[in-house]
Amino acid sequence: MLTRSFAVLAAAVLFAAMPVRAAEHIKIGVVRSLGGAPILVAHDRGFFKAEGLDDEIIFFDSAQPIAVAATSGDIDFGTTGMTAAFFTLANQGALKMIGAGTWEHAGFQSIGFIISKQADAGGVRSFKDLKGRSVAITQTGTPLHYNLARVLEKYGVDLKDVRVLALQSNPNVASALSGGQADGAVQTAANAYALVNKGDAKILGWVGDELPGGQSEATFTPTKVANERPDTVKHFLAALRHADKVWDDAFVGPDGKRGDQAGAADLIALAAAALQQPIEVVKPGIAYYDPQARASLSDTQRVIDWYEAQGMIKGHIDAASLIDTRYAIVAP
Repeated sequence: MLTRSFAVLAAAVLFAAMPVRAAEHIKIGVVRSLGGAPILVAHDRGFFKAEGLDDEIIFFDSAQPIAVAATSGDIDFGTTGMTAAFFTLANQGALKMIGAGTWEHAGFQSIGFIISKQADAGGVRSFKDLKGRSVAITQTGTPLHYNLARVLEKYGVDLKDVRVLALQSNPNVASALSGGQADGAVQTAANAYALVNKGDAKILGWVGDELPGGQSEATFTPTKVANERPDTVKHFLAALRHADKVWDDAFVGPDGKRGDQAGAADLIALAAAALQQPIEVVKPGIAYYDPQARASLSDTQRVIDWYEAQGMIKGHIDAASLIDTRYAIVAP
């Protein structure tokens, strides 16, 4: 009995002396908007930590620099809008799509259209009234640009009949709209409501209500990470999907539309603190996320084809070649 006790004690001492494996540090790039909400949730709730990851969230002012940062190795993962720059770099073999970000979904508010006080006073009441007007976006070749064209087309307005102002960052767009240099703008919900709640803009409509739903953002990683650190990618996605499911449980009602459930208030407060916005700015503009972070093949191809038609992508790109099926759950 004494020998057995000694063996147990010796094993305990040996185990205590063994070095504890440090969590793997990862950097994640997101735009400071609700597009990165599941990343914020996974960080706050310890989902990354539970997967053995020490996450660092890097905020950007617009989507395109995130793809560039991933390509250069400055970040390990990105989740943001599917831009022409992302598709070009992915097609060159630098990046792989491993999941989705936000989806446009009726009743949820991801990408919105707002107009200035001056435009409102000047009679802009519908998308048709944007003909001959100026509309600000962060950058060309982004989902903001793509969805502006789609909604204008729905209302019989050619994109060429609107002066698109690419102002490089959300703060620049906000300044142009509130200062009257732009008649309208396309922005994500939190940025749009920040202006609306101050009286500097009015809501014209939402992509999710104007067009069929679908994936509008992607989650991606450098191809080098996908090939050389597969466990890291799998643990990252496990945490992300956990967060997507928590978000879905909090904000989606039994009918599939927005219906705040238990936990919604806590997640709104979390997002407001991370985005440095009042709760009243964040609460109405909740985005929708697929609870499995699925990557939609058809939606991705549709975006690629539009960029190609606009001359923003050279040559044809097959969406299937960009989605890494070792990790991604693929939707039709």
